[in-house]
Amino acid sequence: MGKSRASEHQAFFLWLLEQIRLHEVDALIVAGDIFDSGAPPSYAREMYNQFIVDIHNTGCQLIILAGNHDSVATLNESKALLACLNTRVVSCVADECDDFVFPLKTRQGDTGAILCAIPFIRPRDVIVSQAGQSGQEKQQVMQQAIADYYQKLYQQATKLQKASKTASKQAIPIIATGHLTTVGASTSDSVRDIYIGTLDAFPASAFPPADYIALGHIHKPQKVAKSEHIRYSGSPLALSFDEAKTTKSVLLVDFKAGKFLQAKPLDVPKFQAMEVIKGDLKEIKKQLNALPDLLGIEVDVDREDENQQRIWVEILVSSQDYLNDLQTRIQTMLNGLPIDVLRLRRERKKQPAMSQGKKKETLAELSVMDVFERRLSENNWESKADKKTRERIRSSFQKLLAELDTGKAAP
Repeated sequence: MGKSRASEHQAFFLWLLEQIRLHEVDALIVAGDIFDSGAPPSYAREMYNQFIVDIHNTGCQLIILAGNHDSVATLNESKALLACLNTRVVSCVADECDDFVFPLKTRQGDTGAILCAIPFIRPRDVIVSQAGQSGQEKQQVMQQAIADYYQKLYQQATKLQKASKTASKQAIPIIATGHLTTVGASTSDSVRDIYIGTLDAFPASAFPPADYIALGHIHKPQKVAKSEHIRYSGSPLALSFDEAKTTKSVLLVDFKAGKFLQAKPLDVPKFQAMEVIKGDLKEIKKQLNALPDLLGIEVDVDREDENQQRIWVEILVSSQDYLNDLQTRIQTMLNGLPIDVLRLRRERKKQPAMSQGKKKETLAELSVMDVFERRLSENNWESKADKKTRERIRSSFQKLLAELDTGKAAP
């Protein structure tokens, strides 16, 4: 919406590095969507590279997995270089298990866990299309192919687990990752739907019995199938206004005696105030004026704009005011307030469901005026002022139709 998130990402990186040092984290797993696009801007790549240098200095191992937003080529271009900084990049799946099943080391250099590193899976990675398959058959084939791939890596992990246990005489947990939508996961406006072939969601029951499964793609932090050990950490920043009230977090996962112990959420501070305001114009004005105090933001009209903390707002107008100066009126309300309106929308009355017995109509059966009247009827015209506005709109539209019929209307 025309706003940079660079300062928020930088603030998050600094906070995350602090948590890694504080909790002496052995490994950080990023389960996909390193960038928002396949061709990230130079400042984003620079920030990415600097974070990798900074986390290397903490002694924490970094695992980077590609998501559906990421370009395989973009992540691979620095893969070999980043390996020198204790960073493992997994950009796509392949047949060689050794590249995707490997130990995670503790700060002392011991094997702390075995990782099945699975990024976003594309259909061409695991299946070959067959002619004549129905949609349901394609879904079943894709689901089975993903499940088989997980099982293949899990079997390789159990072999490595046994070898590591024999060497260290300690139980070693197995961790798996994924970047996909699971059945029942709660999404938000900013999540782009993933359809792996024709498969829209993967059942939790098809995952292997790993000790912990770290998932990416869904922005809201949540458990999968009410399982403590299958989790989406969620995005660290709110990426749409419907996420504004969501507490963002990263998950600090602990193991004891080779088994999953807990996944503790570490709440990420809100580096950018975001709010959704709803109501008529009178209510909106009242909410806007109260917002800085409510969020604890000091208003200083003498301060330079770049130094004043701003609040990003989405406004949903429930009033039936159809004057063409709505944008101007909202802007007037913002005078002297540290608020930026990123999106202004009108709330539309929901149409009641059509009864089964009601005759279905086509557009060809309705006149232009019929369509216009149907649209007018979607709104509430309760007050006298509203009714006057409705009549003015109806009169103007009728006049326009008359001019069109006589050929006098302006082109």
